[in-house]
Amino acid sequence: MDKPPLVLDPNFSGASEDFPAVLRRKGLLQIAPEPTAAIGSHSFVPTESTTILAFKFAGGVLVAGDRRATAGNTVVFDRADKVLEIDRHSIMAIAGVPATAWEMARVLEHSFQYFRRTQLQEMSVDGKVRALSKLLRDNFGFVMQGVGVVVPIFATYDWNSKPEARLYFYDAMGAQFEVTDYAATGSGSPAVRGILYYKNSWGDKKLKELNEDEAIAIALRALDTAAEADTSTGGVDRSGKIFPLIKIAGVFKQSVA
Repeated sequence: MDKPPLVLDPNFSGASEDFPAVLRRKGLLQIAPEPTAAIGSHSFVPTESTTILAFKFAGGVLVAGDRRATAGNTVVFDRADKVLEIDRHSIMAIAGVPATAWEMARVLEHSFQYFRRTQLQEMSVDGKVRALSKLLRDNFGFVMQGVGVVVPIFATYDWNSKPEARLYFYDAMGAQFEVTDYAATGSGSPAVRGILYYKNSWGDKKLKELNEDEAIAIALRALDTAAEADTSTGGVDRSGKIFPLIKIAGVFKQSVA
């Protein structure tokens, strides 16, 4: 029995369409419906946390963050932990959705521990930086849906070939950028960057020349100034004993008034 002749679609052009476009044209690929809110309820508003900063000083890297977590115009929590110690040399600060960021921190912590115990040595700085980058890239599907945006800062101290402080910030897609002096992300970051830039350019000392007490004072002033201009950033609340969190070279420190 002869095979029927191959029928070609005269409207098809392999150079003009990709495979999903062919499926849609043939009616074989359904278009996802637009997300709608449940009847009688408002759209989902994710919890977010801001603001974080980091800069190099004479003793290594200082990482600080305010304590406020918000959902829209509502303050959800005023004692959120946004500066997380991953291992004895590495600190991750989070801006964005805490649920996603905290899970990333747990995955990083276990990954670094597993590498250290199986290889009997610390993971390299490049390996740590790329591990966080991969987690952010894998989370990009949620970012496109607007429910899982995380923009972290990662600080570490390289004890290997050339001992030095290393500081990185990321975008939501996982691209990492190493900075030489300071970084800040979150809704209050414009004010923070302005203060750090001014201090580093025209202050009595460069940021890298500050001692620990001076570095903590600058971080507190920057976050308190950001809180004055940004309602999502929590400043210093002496009556409630709420202060920003600060970590230096992997050692936990809570700021004092």
